Amino acid sequence: MPDLTLSRRRLLTVLGMGAGAAALAACTVPTSSGSSGGGGDAGGSGSNLRADMKQAALGEIPSQYQGRTNILFWAPWTGALFDVLAEAFTMFNDSQSDIYAAVESVGGYADLNTQFTAALQAKAVPDMVCFPELQWLQFYFAGALTPLDPHFTDEWNLDIYLQNYIGEGKAGEETYVVPFARSTPLFYYNKTAFSELGLPVDTQYTWSQLREFGPEIASLTSSGQPVKTFAYGADDAWFASSWLWAFDGQWADGFTVMPEEAPVQDLMTFAKEWVHVDGHAYQAQAAHTDFQTGLVTAVHGSTASMRGLTDAVDFELGAAFMPGEVNQPPRVPTGGSGFSLVKTDSQERQDATAELLKFLGTPEMSGWYHMNSGYVPIVTAARDEPEVQELHASNPNFTVAIDQLENAQTVAPALWFQAGVQALGQAFATLTGDDADVQATIDTLRGELEGVLEDNRDDLEALGIA
Repeated sequence: MPDLTLSRRRLLTVLGMGAGAAALAACTVPTSSGSSGGGGDAGGSGSNLRADMKQAALGEIPSQYQGRTNILFWAPWTGALFDVLAEAFTMFNDSQSDIYAAVESVGGYADLNTQFTAALQAKAVPDMVCFPELQWLQFYFAGALTPLDPHFTDEWNLDIYLQNYIGEGKAGEETYVVPFARSTPLFYYNKTAFSELGLPVDTQYTWSQLREFGPEIASLTSSGQPVKTFAYGADDAWFASSWLWAFDGQWADGFTVMPEEAPVQDLMTFAKEWVHVDGHAYQAQAAHTDFQTGLVTAVHGSTASMRGLTDAVDFELGAAFMPGEVNQPPRVPTGGSGFSLVKTDSQERQDATAELLKFLGTPEMSGWYHMNSGYVPIVTAARDEPEVQELHASNPNFTVAIDQLENAQTVAPALWFQAGVQALGQAFATLTGDDADVQATIDTLRGELEGVLEDNRDDLEALGIA
């Protein structure tokens, strides 16, 4: 598997920029404890333009949109989520006659990381990108992004958004990300099956409680096989922060990885035994598909899974806070992503991209996107939209993510980089999929996370991480 993490030094090398281009200034980015500190600006001259960064090739432009200023967004979504976003872009294109906003799917977040890095090296870039949580920082330090603040107005500014997510997009006094597709992880369960078995519904679960449900749930069958309780995935790193917070541990405290090993031991042992001793959980190739077809009664997923699951299942869908354990309810990681402007050769395209962001940041569009995707209504006023209120009244599942926001916080800095995310996901994949040794898994993961932190030490220290 390729190493997708780029330290500032490595990315600057890729872009052909000298280290002097990354002169540091004050930066405000929340750590996992909610604090903030100094950081850096890699803009070099401070200009929002870079003459050698041309626009990447666009696909065919529909005839009705010819003759406009063309802007390009590379979207890290596929399937139904991409279709919803594409519809929103069409709504923007039809709302005015000066700008054509093209949207292209590049796969997932890791794919975007790789493709955008290659685009920067080739000097042919999109006008807007969308990285999860704080993974935009490596591109900020490399001078690839430009501030959004000059485009703010009385109607469109940071004040309109849910404040839980604002700090993750700011560097010093400047804003490099405005929230859009933001989320928390949720626990989804087959409410019909739970009710038929007399199991509690509409409640806050613990992992141990769910484990105890195993024999009762296994009395159900699907395709001639006992139904499983829970499906892990092969890439569960995002959820793993909430797992460990439930067990009263943390993956890292600043540059110290796993400051307390006992909670990590407890969590990993629990996951391994649930799968390989009890047999009531398993690692699925496509957990949500298995959930929809009745092979398993519970999965976790993003709030962004809400609309798709609601429409796909033929049973009553339950949604709850992430399960607790020692901590009940546990903290959960902030999730999803926001929009960033790329430093390009064109002021005209940057201004046009800002107009798209203003459109998507209206209460009407934010509410529409929430209803059609499941992402939280990131614009505060979107909750007052009549259609949103009607949805929440008829389907309280959509309210769960909003209620859980008070428990949301930023993940540990070791997980701000793709390599850290990959290492954590791989650790649990070996436990739930391969029955790996717990201590060996911990030792391997510790070394990999320490390596990620060391590779990015200069940037993290500039951000006030100690």
